[in-house]
Amino acid sequence: MGLFPGALPDFPWDSLVPYRERAAEHPDGVVDLSVGTPVDPTPAVVREALIAAADSPGYPTTWGPASLREAVAAWYARRRGVPDVDPAAVLPTVGSKELVALLPALLGLGEGDTVVHPAAAYPTYDVGARLAGATPRPADAVAEWEGDASVRLVWVNSPSNPTGAVASREQLREIVEAARAIGAVVASDECYAELAWSEPYASAGVPSILDPEVCGGSHEGLLSVYSLSKQSNLAGYRAAFVAGDPALIAPLVEVRKHAGLIMPGPVQAAMAAALADDAHVDAQREVYRARRDALRPALEAAGFHIDASDAGLYLWSSRDEDCWDSLAFLAERGIVVAPGAFYGEAARRHVRVALTATDERVAAAVHRLANGG
Repeated sequence: MGLFPGALPDFPWDSLVPYRERAAEHPDGVVDLSVGTPVDPTPAVVREALIAAADSPGYPTTWGPASLREAVAAWYARRRGVPDVDPAAVLPTVGSKELVALLPALLGLGEGDTVVHPAAAYPTYDVGARLAGATPRPADAVAEWEGDASVRLVWVNSPSNPTGAVASREQLREIVEAARAIGAVVASDECYAELAWSEPYASAGVPSILDPEVCGGSHEGLLSVYSLSKQSNLAGYRAAFVAGDPALIAPLVEVRKHAGLIMPGPVQAAMAAALADDAHVDAQREVYRARRDALRPALEAAGFHIDASDAGLYLWSSRDEDCWDSLAFLAERGIVVAPGAFYGEAARRHVRVALTATDERVAAAVHRLANGG
């Protein structure tokens, strides 16, 4: 039974074409707040490291050099409150999306297995389950899946894409305990963790699945997934990693060796440099904070209310109407956003508004919202 045709949903972004076309008719051009791709410069410290490593004639290793894995472990201790990440249990990945899409298959899941993911979620959790032949199950409450032996993988996404909600240590601990009771793996997508806006997370940090208070000091059955695309403007580098249970990381390394899934050597060097430098992350956070502080009141004045949005690169916005109506309202003003329908039925009355546009484009959006176009 093959994957094609019909096993996968249509690529959602293709449905935005008419809204983009309408927005592009604005005399001052389109303001694209949809995809969430970084627009600010890649930090100099990262570019310099990439250039220094550019003479790279040999094959890099799948596992990455010890220097990179140690930089990841040090970052967890310094920035995430996780002091006990074993560098041997770190694996660099070619961006985080490929890992999300392939993880169910890499873990050996298939027909009869269930992959749980949030009800309003990044679509690739669903796609990854389907690629493996497993069954995706959207669920927010642990009670919806605990005790179900078919559940083999539970995806956590905190801070959430698209909602920006953050899971507390207590909520994460409940998930870990329920998953361990049925032998399921918990994979936590934490890619927006360095971009927290609301307390207590802005001061104390966003909890990781590997936090000792969450996991009881054991990483058994746990994987933390992270990307530098957001915090360091490295989307074009495809720089990400997964860390956690050594018993899970080791077979992932072996399968990826056979498949040739290897991050380029110069990118590995650049990622190590990025992880060692906190200053550029703090500076970028303030850039996004200023854009967020401008966009939020403008959206609210235009009739939207903002839900969750405690962290991350988006404002989860609703006018209490179908998301496509909100999309049309904004397209008339030359603004493109992402419809909640991309993220599941639970999200159909929201739109996701990205902070990833230049200051000039954000200012244009603010002006249009205030003046009806």
